[in-house]
Amino acid sequence: MIRAGSDFWDRAATPGFGRGMCNGLVASAAGHVKWSEPLLRKQKEQVVSSLQDTVAGMDLMVVTHQAGLTVQEMTALRRRARDAGARFKVTKNRLAKRALDGTAFEGVSDLFRGPTAIAVSADPVAAAKVVSDYAATNDKLTIIGGSLAGKRLSPDEIMALAKLPSLDELRGKIVGMLQTPATRIAAVLAAPGAQVARVLNAYATKE
Repeated sequence: MIRAGSDFWDRAATPGFGRGMCNGLVASAAGHVKWSEPLLRKQKEQVVSSLQDTVAGMDLMVVTHQAGLTVQEMTALRRRARDAGARFKVTKNRLAKRALDGTAFEGVSDLFRGPTAIAVSADPVAAAKVVSDYAATNDKLTIIGGSLAGKRLSPDEIMALAKLPSLDELRGKIVGMLQTPATRIAAVLAAPGAQVARVLNAYATKE
């Protein structure tokens, strides 16, 4: 591990760390090894660029506080998000605010305080479902807000959003309707208007 100011950097996890990076290391008066300022700036730019790539093309962002999630728990949550078509990422608050500047999510920059992590998805429901389902079984994760297509959402609104069907679920329902036998569809269409209305109302009430 190498101390960089007040932060610790893992050599194995630092992009581009190698023989050529040694020129970026300097020794402090106390004997600690530090990153030189240009190299720190480059690392920060890479973090900002990575987060910008993560949120690009996404419609939904859920901002959370994660307090003490283990590596195993974090890995499981990331896998669950990926399987649902979403992404889960721990953020560095100051750099996250820079990354969100000028995006549809800049309106929630003030939420980035404390141990923050985000879930994002192009599907307007997927990230909310993943996070709310996980938070319901693990109190180390708390929803603090979010944004959908530029509109700020409260934790309650995100929880309500999570209860809606995802795009994949909606597609499945549409396919199911299309596979309904033509005779049944014809019978409904041939029925008097009042009966058709009752059928549609029954479906709406059921849903």
